[in-house]
Amino acid sequence: MSLAVETFDIRKTFGELTAVKDISIQIDEGEFFGFLGPNGAGKSTLIRMLTTVLRPTSGTAKVGGYDITKEPEKVRRSIGVVTQNMASDLDLTARENMDIFGKFYEVPKKARQERVAELLERVGLAKKADELAATFSGGMRRRLDIARVLVHKPAILFLDEPTSGLDPQSRRVVWEMLRDFMKDYSMTIFLTTHYMEEAEALCTRVAIIDHGSVIAMGTPDELKSGIPGNDIVILSLSREQEKVHHLATAEGYVHKAQLENGDLRCYVDNGSEDAPRLMKLATDAGAEVKAVSIQKLSLEDVFIHYTGRSIREEESRKVSLFLGAGVPTKLGRN
Repeated sequence: MSLAVETFDIRKTFGELTAVKDISIQIDEGEFFGFLGPNGAGKSTLIRMLTTVLRPTSGTAKVGGYDITKEPEKVRRSIGVVTQNMASDLDLTARENMDIFGKFYEVPKKARQERVAELLERVGLAKKADELAATFSGGMRRRLDIARVLVHKPAILFLDEPTSGLDPQSRRVVWEMLRDFMKDYSMTIFLTTHYMEEAEALCTRVAIIDHGSVIAMGTPDELKSGIPGNDIVILSLSREQEKVHHLATAEGYVHKAQLENGDLRCYVDNGSEDAPRLMKLATDAGAEVKAVSIQKLSLEDVFIHYTGRSIREEESRKVSLFLGAGVPTKLGRN
């Protein structure tokens, strides 16, 4: 199978800050690949290099078989890019937004008109085709953004936090749309997200990135199978957290115990049997158990396993398209 994306020790620094640290990955054609990590982890910086917006400080990558530093024009013609921020022109109609984008890629008029009509129908905007984008909801604008970058039939679609800020219902509509496009148009999709459920629902393979480095990679099931235990018992404790943590770690049925913000997470084989034992252990130690829950392993637990903390959605920040989240503008481009 041919590779859609391949990176070779790619690195990006901004002054003394290293945003991406020598990442080497391979993505097959037809794969739905996810880069999962918190805001500021380096996801957007990596996607900006792969889409030729940023030049790597060192290393390189091939996208669609083309080198991003030596053949950037060929890379751009083979990809579609949906950025974090809504990109459609509010002063144009949905049809005009898509038509002008097709013109940028020199799609012939007849083919462009047919393609625009087909895509607007596919994303549920055919009846809104001649209305201004300014009148659209956030979910409608995001669907237009995705449809717009498909007019020139890209082989690879890059999505940088495509559902950030959308309500849960709109997010799931976008998920279904992406699944259909990937299947029907034989595309490779490269997704960056900090939504665990999004990566688990869409991606055939996931790389977890933190502080600019890949810390784990595999299918969602492979990543979860690398964590001991089947269930996680979570005890919310008001006192004696450290004492209970120490005692739980010594229990034979607890594979691993972690403290996070006052919550004790215990990885066990049978949550329904082990939760009462852990509650008794905590109360005998003088702790107050405010709440207890049992959950199955998820990608969130994979992230906690490798980093010792969970992903928290950070407050939205306005960032430079060229620099990416978490990179001070004053540092400029390298």
